[in-house]
Amino acid sequence: MKVFFRRIHLYLGLAAGLVITISCLTGSLLVFEKELTEAFNHSRYYVQPAGERMPLDQVAALVKQQVPGAGISRIQIYADPSRTLQISLEEGKKAGKKETKGEERAGEKKGRKEGGPKEAAPKKEKGGRTVFVNPYTGKVVELYSYQQTFYYQIFSLHRWLLAGATGKMITGISTLIFLFILITGIVLWWPKTRNIFRQRLKVKWDGGWKRLNHDMHIVLGFYAAIFLFVAAFTGLIWSFEWFSKGMYAALGTSPKATEAPVSAPAPVENNKTISYEVALAQVKQQVPDAVYYSLMAPKDTAASFMVSLLPANALHEGATSSYYLDQFSGKVLWSQTFAQRNLGQQIRGTIKPLHTGAIFGTPTKIFALIIALLGGTFPITGTIMWINRTMKKKKKKSPPVPREASAEQLA
Repeated sequence: MKVFFRRIHLYLGLAAGLVITISCLTGSLLVFEKELTEAFNHSRYYVQPAGERMPLDQVAALVKQQVPGAGISRIQIYADPSRTLQISLEEGKKAGKKETKGEERAGEKKGRKEGGPKEAAPKKEKGGRTVFVNPYTGKVVELYSYQQTFYYQIFSLHRWLLAGATGKMITGISTLIFLFILITGIVLWWPKTRNIFRQRLKVKWDGGWKRLNHDMHIVLGFYAAIFLFVAAFTGLIWSFEWFSKGMYAALGTSPKATEAPVSAPAPVENNKTISYEVALAQVKQQVPDAVYYSLMAPKDTAASFMVSLLPANALHEGATSSYYLDQFSGKVLWSQTFAQRNLGQQIRGTIKPLHTGAIFGTPTKIFALIIALLGGTFPITGTIMWINRTMKKKKKKSPPVPREASAEQLA
């Protein structure tokens, strides 16, 4: 039986090994993307605090002046007074188009997908830029497009091999194969005797290079298998819609958000929408110490003003809370914390931090980095083992070379 599993393990590894290596190595580069991006672009994210910050509505007006033709999609403000404001723009047709009620509901649902930044589609996108603004002067620090960065190229290589929908399919199939490779690897690892069991729990660092390669594949592969399985499994949820739906169906839950409440009809005496500052103050009464607040103004008279936030004591970066305010009165119509979401929504909010290693902060990120680097080596060490076995078999099959007879024997 193990011969069968060894062949399956080998053939699947040879078929998907290159893509697995690329996915793991690019994944390792993405683990600390946020920290490295902020470190190398410090002036984009941080300013010197100078007195009181400007009202958000005044900042929004100044941004529209400095970026002609752009609309405001979202304003994100941090509790840290040294952080810049992050303002997501609507540009082109979207900025000047008045949406219908149905379109607004769809757009608001899209904006409510919690758990970190939205994943970009496997195609070249236009617009979607972010303005980083000094909250004390209203001056634009930088007009930023993620699609034009180095990390976006790494992300694209990780998710779809820089090849659009075709690359996404190849990556998804290779990830699915990786799950079977990991399962068959555990079957092959399982020892028959206690002595072999002990040998397969530690690397013989002082052995020859073949033994070291063998142990790095088998021993380290055993320790990393369960964590690589989690990473591959969560990755499949983005690769295949059927996989995602199947998982939620098996759990008997749904990741869909509850329909947002609508604002009451505009009062005759005051049909003016509340300001960003009023919305922020209203939510701060409920949660005064959030890491950040993200505000989305309504785009029609029926929509509610949405504010999402990350509590200071959040379990992870995807454990956000949402508040919906009447756009005319500012009254809180409905709110939902991460703990109040259904199981499917909680799983969806946890998948990204679990996949990237951010689930428990820096310690798990370091661990995820190590696991991803190891994952990138296993197709290489496995291929070397296969080559070594093949060469060994050829040597055994080849007939011995006869020695030349001596002069005495000839006589």
